[in-house]
Amino acid sequence: MTHDQDGPTLPPSRGPVSAAVGAHLTGTGPLPADEDVHDASAYGDDLQLALYLCYELHYRGFAGVDPDTEWDADLLRTRGALERRFLAVLRTDTPAHDSLDAALEELLVEPADGTGVSHYLRDEGSLRQIREYVTQRSLYHLKEADPHAWVLPRLWGRAKAGMAAVEFDEYGGGRPERVHARLFADMMTGLGLDTAYGRYLDAASAEMLATVNLMSLFGLHRSLRGALVGHFAAVEITSSPGSRRLAEAMRRTGAGPAAELFYDEHVEADAVHEQVVRHDVIGGLLQSEPHLAPDIAFGIDATGHLEDRFAARLLTAWRAGRSSLRNADTS
Repeated sequence: MTHDQDGPTLPPSRGPVSAAVGAHLTGTGPLPADEDVHDASAYGDDLQLALYLCYELHYRGFAGVDPDTEWDADLLRTRGALERRFLAVLRTDTPAHDSLDAALEELLVEPADGTGVSHYLRDEGSLRQIREYVTQRSLYHLKEADPHAWVLPRLWGRAKAGMAAVEFDEYGGGRPERVHARLFADMMTGLGLDTAYGRYLDAASAEMLATVNLMSLFGLHRSLRGALVGHFAAVEITSSPGSRRLAEAMRRTGAGPAAELFYDEHVEADAVHEQVVRHDVIGGLLQSEPHLAPDIAFGIDATGHLEDRFAARLLTAWRAGRSSLRNADTS
């Protein structure tokens, strides 16, 4: 048996389900019972951490965990139970548009009086709150584009070519210093944060875990390829205006040149990506598989639902003068 040495350390559990999954990964205990999974809150810390641990085996794994555990049949059955619990609640709770056209149209409209996280950080957020935001988002941005890459083998023709073109940009266009995950790590360094992959997993909220888990859920299931394209569209279409506000926030608070560069890069790149995603990725997919339109809409809507939950977590804490992190240690 071999063990990964360079991955992040397993985080402390957040309940009986994540404790049992962690114990299985280290060979010290059984997987959770089905009833424990069924009883866990779908959006809660325990289930979301357990699901994150399962998914992370498909990325960089964990220090001290056998890489072959990625395909452990018993663990995959548990992961399936966790996914079914999460997905069922998502399908029930997500406000749904009547059509894909309606979902896309709303993405393209910028509200005249926005109240989201990027608006708050631009107008009144502190440097401490920016560091918290970057800390939470590091769970995704240090592997930016990786969850979306899972869909490439599930596409073909115009959709595959468009998706690959956008992903190529996300990976720096062949220049390692321009890889977006690298730019994010540079921003973290400028903010005095630790850039080690997975360093802030224990500090991240359940709401942040859920947004990252959604990408992995959609990406790892061929049956959810339409939802993954919808998620990708939601991210790319809304990124440019949001990144412009965040770039302004970085300048106002003196977050540093690396922070400004990261968001400036997304203002420019994602304005182009939006067109490619709408016309080539979505258009190409619908041309070959028109029956996936409702799945694409669901991906858009589920992304918005979970991002709204994450925003509420941040803004509620910040407006009450509290940290949004599970623990305030971001040193």
